[in-house]
Amino acid sequence: MGFFGKSTSMVSAADALPGRTQAITVSRKHFANGNDIVAPFPAGMQLAQFAMGCFWGAEREFWEQAGVYSTAVGYAGGFTQNPTYQETCTGRTGHTEMVLVVYDPGKVSYEQLLKVFWEAHDPTQGMRQGNDTGSQYRSAIYCYTPEQRAAVQATKAQFQTALTARRLGQITTEILGGKPGEATPLFFYAEEYHQQYLAKNPDGYCGLAGTGAVCPLPTGVTVAA
Repeated sequence: MGFFGKSTSMVSAADALPGRTQAITVSRKHFANGNDIVAPFPAGMQLAQFAMGCFWGAEREFWEQAGVYSTAVGYAGGFTQNPTYQETCTGRTGHTEMVLVVYDPGKVSYEQLLKVFWEAHDPTQGMRQGNDTGSQYRSAIYCYTPEQRAAVQATKAQFQTALTARRLGQITTEILGGKPGEATPLFFYAEEYHQQYLAKNPDGYCGLAGTGAVCPLPTGVTVAA
């Protein structure tokens, strides 16, 4: 994964690749749990988008959480419509490698998912994650509601305190959506072979590594058993 994209600057809309109108086709069912990874989803499910570097390991972090209905990997936050993996790796689409999480808020809170996000990677590295370098590996959270945005900002502040105590840097996570006038970036599904990659290839590459810092949950929010 880390041998492709090396661009550490964000491409402009004018210089981005054009893409295409036809979306990439993926299997409807999640390889690990058999649930749907494309809409429509069961009533009451909510969506979240998280980018933590290489999406293979990041996706597994979330499908293993109790209360998560399904996950999918794709590209988001850029300019190119329906990009391919090869295009995204050039840095000329503007997208980051994204995980779409479909979750049951009655079984897992958004704050619990944020705890997983902050603790499972290093959100201080800018346009890279470990040895994976390029704009497609940047840390990002794309929000769907004002409530999600507020939770992101609150947990970001808490986690920054934990990082600072460990003499680590400032959070560079890109936060978009969830406030007036700012739409949630579109999620484009990645190719079928990327979906649930580490369930299909248990010994596959995973460069995900946290900082060791702990993100406390807000008062009244507990981790599901």
